[in-house]
Amino acid sequence: MGHPIFVDTHCHLDPHYFPEGAEAVLARARAVGVAGFVVIGVGEKMQGARDALALAERAGSSVVATAGVHPHDAAAVDDALEAELEAIAAHARVVAVGEMGLDYHYDQSPRDVQRRVFALQIALARRLRKPIVLHTREAAEDTLAVLESEGARDVGGVVHCFSEDRAFATRALNLGFYLSFSGIVTFKNAKSVHDVAAWAPLDRVLLETDSPYLSPVPFRGKPCEPAYMVHTAARVASLRGIPIESLAEATTQNAAKLFSVEPHPALESLS
Repeated sequence: MGHPIFVDTHCHLDPHYFPEGAEAVLARARAVGVAGFVVIGVGEKMQGARDALALAERAGSSVVATAGVHPHDAAAVDDALEAELEAIAAHARVVAVGEMGLDYHYDQSPRDVQRRVFALQIALARRLRKPIVLHTREAAEDTLAVLESEGARDVGGVVHCFSEDRAFATRALNLGFYLSFSGIVTFKNAKSVHDVAAWAPLDRVLLETDSPYLSPVPFRGKPCEPAYMVHTAARVASLRGIPIESLAEATTQNAAKLFSVEPHPALESLS
């Protein structure tokens, strides 16, 4: 019996997170059946987007990139940065815009600036006809209001690292968004996340690590990496009462549909 095949739909593989190099991290993940990767390009005045695109270009169809401005960095956006974001996001190996959104927990950028930069990135996604990778923290109502008012339904996307409740999930699903579950779903007290992971339509469920953050049980407190996603997958399958193989098949198909990411050819025979 081989490994079920998964796609990590949200991982940060920037060199400062993994000085050993992204290729070693990808190899460890592939060894346990994580066969595709959506590498998030945010931070450092577009350096994160440049690095994510470079990795996608050299790694083949199993690795794709995004480009965006995290709400923490919204105050740094000027005309030059906005122009570079659009140029990178238009690249064929960049499959989505983001992560973008609102973060009222840390408030590292003023909230009105966060909302403005969120809206301009939704407009960019609509121009490029690419999906949105959404970040939201302690800003549920404002996040949904901006998505709805700015026409995010035209492109859809994913609620990355889902940590809200069923009411939020319902409105996001109605906008054409997928729900992505991270290591948070393995945390004992994450009751609303457990509820949504069990309830959400299987054809709208994705899995992620958000590496190097949010390591699942039993790795809490350690840096996360894509190989750890199998623990998150096991928890979601358990909550849904389905075999992990069924979850793997559905979520890999969902990732391919949304992000055009293909499993690594060497692993296809393991499914």
